[in-house]
Amino acid sequence: MHQLIYHLIVFDRKLFHYINGTWHTPLLDVLMPFIRNPFTWAPLYLFLLLFVCINFKWRGLVWILFFLISFAIADQLSVEVFKMFVQRLRPCHDPVVAPTDRLLISCGGQYGFPSAHATNHFALAMFMFLSFRRFTGKWLWIVFFWAFLISYAQVYVGVHFPGDIFAGILLGLLIGTVTGTIFVKFFPLRSTCQLFST
Repeated sequence: MHQLIYHLIVFDRKLFHYINGTWHTPLLDVLMPFIRNPFTWAPLYLFLLLFVCINFKWRGLVWILFFLISFAIADQLSVEVFKMFVQRLRPCHDPVVAPTDRLLISCGGQYGFPSAHATNHFALAMFMFLSFRRFTGKWLWIVFFWAFLISYAQVYVGVHFPGDIFAGILLGLLIGTVTGTIFVKFFPLRSTCQLFST
């Protein structure tokens, strides 16, 4: 078991060096810090709030509540529980990796497993997918691409290992599945807009 963990850590560090140190361009060096910044997506969140309130009335308010609950659970579990339990150093704090880390933003907290960005955004993506899928086509899968792009940016800018992201993705998908399933079972959306009604 120890050998397996050792090899996984070695592979994780190598993949980090590829993403952070080899697969980079001047354009991505500008875009990735912008993509992973939560304030970048504030207009999207505002649009979602208005969208669900206008189209789903009181159920839209319940949707917002579950959206916030999904985020809160993901954030608290990733930061206050798993990071404190695992205590894996971020690349920028790892003495083996830090000297070659292309750090494009401030390092952040000491521990990085799992990534809170990945956990939060995949929890929200899964919740949105489950709650909206009866009103949309295949394009809704873009929410997972959105979450992955933000997560990938965390590795690119030098603050997370790929393993942190992978763990955050799994945790986020689990949380979003739970909150999304409960919401769809007890508060299924019924649109008042002809475009979205079924």
